[in-house]
Amino acid sequence: MCGAKAGGPDASTIKPGETTIQGQVTRDGEPVTGYVRLLDATGEFTAEVPTSATGQFRFYAAEGTWTVRALIPGGSADRTVVAQQGGLAEVAIAV
Repeated sequence: MCGAKAGGPDASTIKPGETTIQGQVTRDGEPVTGYVRLLDATGEFTAEVPTSATGQFRFYAAEGTWTVRALIPGGSADRTVVAQQGGLAEVAIAV
């Protein structure tokens, strides 16, 4: 189960008890816009959100191991994250 919120994370919207994966996509230290995909432990597509103007993204996901894939013009990058029930996993992705 995954719910995605577009427009970038706002700490006030984190749902207590929800498993949250959020972060920022950058290139050369500067935020970039594009899309971020959430893939499950088998590599299957689960969700996709656009980044905010500051490169931020957020997913609400089930506990487990996930791949977060940033897709921006001219590049992509993957990061593996382990999400724990009710926890917040922060992901920085440099493309």
